[in-house]
Amino acid sequence: MILRVATRPDLPAVLALLADEEQVVDPASVVVDDAYENAFAAIESDPRNEMLVLVDGDTVLGCLQVTYIPGLGKHGEERALVEAVRIRADRRGGGLGRELMKQAVDRARLRGCGLVQLTSNKRRTDAHRFYESLGFARSHEGFKLAL
Repeated sequence: MILRVATRPDLPAVLALLADEEQVVDPASVVVDDAYENAFAAIESDPRNEMLVLVDGDTVLGCLQVTYIPGLGKHGEERALVEAVRIRADRRGGGLGRELMKQAVDRARLRGCGLVQLTSNKRRTDAHRFYESLGFARSHEGFKLAL
């Protein structure tokens, strides 16, 4: 297993992971339209964004996106925002998510970030227990405004 920055050929597999977290979606069935192409190109070209994939051979088993946010708090340290964390449904429970998050946190630490933060849907109680087991604390109440 290796963690690496996603490349364009990984896009269908990443979208398959994001499409349904309860079952395995065949990447060949995913329609990659212009909106996805443009979003991936924006992530790929932005030095403050990384789409990371955990792969075994040619198979993408997990993914997450990290956005590095500059700020004046914490004496100007960056913070890392982790989003879109997924492990393939048939590979959960074997430590892959733990490894994926550990490596993402290590990357943030090496970059000099003072904090790693994430949000998780309130309905994802298993994910909440997982993040807490990694040392993440429920420190803030989040708000979103759909536009």
